[in-house]
Amino acid sequence: MNPLPLFPTTLVGSYPQPEWLIDRNLLAASPPARVRTRELWRVAEPLLAQAQDDATILAIKAQEDAGLDIITDGEIRRESYSNRFATALDGIDLDNPATVLGRSGRPNLVPRVVGPIRRKHSVEAEDVKFLRSHTARSIKMTVPGPFTMTQQALNEHYPDAKTLALAYAVAVNEEIRDLFAAGADIVQIDEPYMQAQPDKAREYGLEALNRALEGIQGTTAVHICFGYAAIVQDRPSGYSFLPELAACACRQVSVETAQAHLDCAVLAKLDDKQIMVGCLDLSDMTVEAPQTVVARVEHALRYVPPENVILAPDCGMKYLPREVALGKLRAMVEAARMLRAKYSRA
Repeated sequence: MNPLPLFPTTLVGSYPQPEWLIDRNLLAASPPARVRTRELWRVAEPLLAQAQDDATILAIKAQEDAGLDIITDGEIRRESYSNRFATALDGIDLDNPATVLGRSGRPNLVPRVVGPIRRKHSVEAEDVKFLRSHTARSIKMTVPGPFTMTQQALNEHYPDAKTLALAYAVAVNEEIRDLFAAGADIVQIDEPYMQAQPDKAREYGLEALNRALEGIQGTTAVHICFGYAAIVQDRPSGYSFLPELAACACRQVSVETAQAHLDCAVLAKLDDKQIMVGCLDLSDMTVEAPQTVVARVEHALRYVPPENVILAPDCGMKYLPREVALGKLRAMVEAARMLRAKYSRA
């Protein structure tokens, strides 16, 4: 990994896909994709991969132009943060999906688990190589977590949800190893359902997450959140599952603080972790002043030392207009510069 400055900046994962690539009106109107959702793409299949590559290059350039220190591929090739990986596994019936209620209470089509969950091949290693070939900055790749994928499927094979989650964890562990081998500097596991279903997360989610991280040597992160601002409007002021991540094997924990006005005192319980402080409110289409972002980060700095703070949006930015997303990222980068100037002298 390239040396990072104090208060490095990054995306949580996604960046808005262009209008010419994906039907953003349909994206906004549809439940999050858990099975494949080909109708979202505006480009026909023979040219889709090429179009996704071109849009990924645009997303990388936008992040560099904004000044981010750690670059993602923007998750441009994904219909959702989870389904690109989850639908590539053995043991899944995609042709006969089930309907379950998602974390927002809306019905979602999900894959049925009808056999042993196994990873046939790496799903995202080529995405890492593509990203690495288009930027010299530090890079991060995201992968859905085993607990979240368990909640986004109908189990018709394993004796219980814990056994299914541990099977997903093995597949995620294999994928993470390949992502680091392909050149990733950081791999982030997305586990938003740990916040949505904290009792189940305590029962077996943390065990599955640590199994996914078993033996991994690179820098890893876990992201939990309250859901996309475009889908889940009401935020509590505190996480139902966060202090428990002190027992997680990951190096970094990503939290959202801006839209939820999080009481950051809970971060003191994660004193050996780096904290990705979500400091951009993605429910508000107004671009924040850098001073506003600084103030949000300084709430966390009461409990987290500066060297352990990373600046990021609250969640993925895929539902934002691209000009709003870029403006917010620039405000965040300027806030990081202001914080460095202040705390480097402290």
